[in-house]
Amino acid sequence: MAGPRAFAGASGLGDDGLALALAPALTPDGVEASPRFFHGFATHPQVLARGLGVLAEITATRYFHYTPTTQRDPVLTAQGDRLRAECFSACNSVYARLDLLAAGLDGGEIAHGTTNVDLGTATRALLAQVGRADLLHLAVGLDEVRLATLDATVVERPVAMPTRWIRALGNVAELHHGLVPAFSVDAAGARAFLATVPAATATTRGSGWLVPDRRGVRLAARPGPAAGSAVAVAGLHRLSALRRMLTHVEGMTFHHGGAGDAEAVVVEVALPAARLVVGLTAEAWRGHSGEGSLLTGLAVTTTGADARLVSALLSFEPVIDVPRLARATALSEERVRGALAVLASSGRVGWDLHDAAWFHRELPDDPDRVERDHPRLAGARALVAAGAVVRDDGGWTVSSGGTDHRVTGDPPARCTCRWYLTHGADRGPCKHVLAVRITEDR
Repeated sequence: MAGPRAFAGASGLGDDGLALALAPALTPDGVEASPRFFHGFATHPQVLARGLGVLAEITATRYFHYTPTTQRDPVLTAQGDRLRAECFSACNSVYARLDLLAAGLDGGEIAHGTTNVDLGTATRALLAQVGRADLLHLAVGLDEVRLATLDATVVERPVAMPTRWIRALGNVAELHHGLVPAFSVDAAGARAFLATVPAATATTRGSGWLVPDRRGVRLAARPGPAAGSAVAVAGLHRLSALRRMLTHVEGMTFHHGGAGDAEAVVVEVALPAARLVVGLTAEAWRGHSGEGSLLTGLAVTTTGADARLVSALLSFEPVIDVPRLARATALSEERVRGALAVLASSGRVGWDLHDAAWFHRELPDDPDRVERDHPRLAGARALVAAGAVVRDDGGWTVSSGGTDHRVTGDPPARCTCRWYLTHGADRGPCKHVLAVRITEDR
């Protein structure tokens, strides 16, 4: 995808509902100029309205230095048994996804497709007025996304999806793929915790360890005796938008990498016929688009061809069956997973922690995106092509910029370059380590 996805026309709302302009959609049957993803009612209208409000608040906020913005444009994917709406915060350090399950929708069949929509000021005003007993009609298609109550009139603007979200979606998939459940709390514990989350504007932003206790969750300075289930978090204020769901929460599960300090964290909120997932980077100043978590998988030389083969068999599955794809493509499951990593780099697959599985979201393919979005990978390939990687008894020597760098150890390998000394393996490998891996793979 060389640029933002353009919209076909302006949005608007007549007497019968709100219409948001959508980009032409890619579906299992190909590109549809006038797709329709869903047409029916929300069985829990306030859950849908407030869930979309959470996404709108997150995507409009820079959390590191608090600044509100005007961007409120989630990506919407229909997958036959659910609708997913995804977004990033304006600072890119927070990922959020609302999964509206089939039980939350009544009166229509959920089709397949991906697009991006706008949640502007007028839309949020409409959503804020939705009560528990109100009727909320939802119709998603090219000509309209209708959020209709008994009385509302709003005209929305056309939007375009930020291109850096593509890279961020890939890193989110890889980061979340490595996380495991730490602990869960029930509805009472979850609500008590959300009531203590600092506001986005708070000067004390909440950093430390989230640990389970008899009341639910508490923020501690140390992991204590529950170190195995404690979750290291920096910038708890980045969860402040979840307070909109306080009265609807049925439970929460906290996921982490289990490595201790400075790790990605995911909070999964259980809602009536829905789930809300919020992912945080290890630090509030770090954006998902710069994490480099996909680089190791992308360095394998066979993944490009494998990805094209696997991509042809995807059909908006909410749960991608890796063994089935392995049988259909005659590839090993390891190569299929490598292919999915490449597809994730284009935003075409994501990872669902609840299902512990990949899911398919279709976005326009751009074969040059991997090189453009991952300069370390491009640099590593250039080093290999220049013959700058030499093996010896103690490891590898990589000549770069007039300096010989030493790469030693098994993955994750160590390097003597400035990048490794600054970041270690925390933000993906340096180009010298990648060059060694490419050479080993060949």
